[in-house]
Amino acid sequence: MNQPCAGRVSRESRGHVYLIGLDRAAKRNAFDLDLLNELSLAYGEFEADREARVAVVFGHGEHFTAGLDLVNASAALAEGWQVPTGGCDPWGVFVGPRVSKPVIVAAQGYCLTIGIELMLAADINLCASNTRFAQMEVQRGIFPFGGATLRFQQIAGWGNAMRWLLTGDEFDAHEALHLGLVQEVMASEDLMPRAIELAERIARQATLMSARKARYEGETAAAQALPALVKKLLATEDAREGVRSLVERRPGIFKGV
Repeated sequence: MNQPCAGRVSRESRGHVYLIGLDRAAKRNAFDLDLLNELSLAYGEFEADREARVAVVFGHGEHFTAGLDLVNASAALAEGWQVPTGGCDPWGVFVGPRVSKPVIVAAQGYCLTIGIELMLAADINLCASNTRFAQMEVQRGIFPFGGATLRFQQIAGWGNAMRWLLTGDEFDAHEALHLGLVQEVMASEDLMPRAIELAERIARQATLMSARKARYEGETAAAQALPALVKKLLATEDAREGVRSLVERRPGIFKGV
């Protein structure tokens, strides 16, 4: 079994927000095998933590990630890398479970290859105005295998996605916003405060279970599941708190039960 290397990923709990930091700054947070393993384990810890409702994924240092460290990780990936025991798959394409709770990615500096694919698997993406993106695998004689071929065209449209997937060209933060890869662009110093602010707001509110089901299983499956999901939801203490907060004209205080 692949073993994680301590220190590759930081974890911090702030109330119901779980901060996950890529921490290989000396190598621009390039994903070697240890970083792949430890990020997966951090996602698993977030999923298992009953107090953690929203995760914010960010990069320590000047860059989110310079992409995959091919020299270090290519052999393991060629052999069929699997998520380590106790982890969750951050990209949703490898063998292993996925997180069921919202994930926000906050990127700055370089956000290359597998970093873009990490964003494509997340729920909300923010970036600093200095962020530079490229899905440059085609320039290395390979193709994106972390989810870009599955999801980029879903958010950007076929032609827009192919423009960048087939060339491997670099694009900037404003193009990423145009493509729908990111939802907000801001100054570097505002990036983490804004990501945490959004996470705290989301942590006080609803679930994305139904939307996730529609995305991955189709609209029909999600529609068929709605009646049972609504019945279960309305029987919870959080639903009763929602009604009380409406009557009392105050923000709801939800506990995830």
